Amino acid sequence: MAKFHYIASDPGGKVIEGEMEANSSAAILGWMSQQGLRPVSIKSKDKRNIFSKQVGESITIEDKVFITRYLALMLKVGTDLFKAIDILVADFDKPAMKSLLLEVKDTLGKGQPLHTAFANHPKQFSPVFVSLLRAGEDSGNLENVFQRLSSDLEKEKELRSKVKGALIYPIILVGLSLTVLFLMLSLVLPKIAESFMSGNMEPPTFSRVVFGVGLFLNKYMIFVLPVLIGSGFGLWYFFSKTVVGKGIGRRIVRRLPLVGEIAQKLAIQRFASTLSSLMKSGLPILDSLEITADAVGSSELKGVLLRVSREGIMKGLTVGEAFKRETYFPRVVVNLIAVSEKAGHMEDVLQTLSEFYESEIDSSIKILVSFLEPVLLLFIGLIVGMIALAIIIPVYQLVGSI
Repeated sequence: MAKFHYIASDPGGKVIEGEMEANSSAAILGWMSQQGLRPVSIKSKDKRNIFSKQVGESITIEDKVFITRYLALMLKVGTDLFKAIDILVADFDKPAMKSLLLEVKDTLGKGQPLHTAFANHPKQFSPVFVSLLRAGEDSGNLENVFQRLSSDLEKEKELRSKVKGALIYPIILVGLSLTVLFLMLSLVLPKIAESFMSGNMEPPTFSRVVFGVGLFLNKYMIFVLPVLIGSGFGLWYFFSKTVVGKGIGRRIVRRLPLVGEIAQKLAIQRFASTLSSLMKSGLPILDSLEITADAVGSSELKGVLLRVSREGIMKGLTVGEAFKRETYFPRVVVNLIAVSEKAGHMEDVLQTLSEFYESEIDSSIKILVSFLEPVLLLFIGLIVGMIALAIIIPVYQLVGSI
């Protein structure tokens, strides 16, 4: 709980000033809405501002969730947009966010549309985000747009957390296991190998190969370790930062059992959620498809959506007919789109599809993790067993020769 100082005005125009303890300024806004008060200023009384815990220069998804939710609340209680941004500027301590909000305030002060300020930061705010803001400004329905953006971003954040949370254990397991194996091969095994190979007994070929690997790692560790770390970083950079690497990575992922299925479900979920939001905001279907194509994060699905738009709907086909020509989507998805188009509530069906695929992704990730754990343990066990066998065979040989 933190203490806040607030200034508000009642329906009669009387200014009310006071202090209140709450978890966040959003809670204060909710209380003001219930009391019929119009907020003027809300500031933390603590030494640290409510936003001071957010450090760093990047704008996170948590920042975007808060801004959209905050602005939706401010507009709901009757605060004009310029004043709402002004309150945020006064409260935010995070440099990146403060800079963005000052730019937004300057944009509004010059009489320019709100979405243009966010469009100047394409790395932080997607075309979908900007397009929804533009549609909200055109329709005069910014409050609902901010609420929708907040909800969509919150769902995206939850989905990311589920994926990351499910993969933490396998990643830790692999990392620790590889570290232990490397230490065994480079530090423990060489001592055992020297005791065998320094005597008159000649170990079998299999043991000599394993011992040789350990002796090599021990002798050249100062060179091997940087090479391994550099190779790992290089592979990460190639597959995550370069266009060619991303393309190769996507092709590899699509061919992996279970992983490829999850990647396709993630793309379809993002497609359904994004297209639903854009259509609900009033954008035409062609514009919505073009924007969605850039937001799905899959080059294959992007090509599908562009074909649906440019080679299907633009040439006179219905949405359902255009989607039926593509084999990327499961038949149930295509059929639901076709039926909902005729019924006139496609955006609602797409939202339902998005929620369905969220639960499917959650189930698929749990299956993947339950499959990965025994496979990884088996792989590590085989390597440990191989090392143990390389040591045990010469021991039996030595015992047999006595």
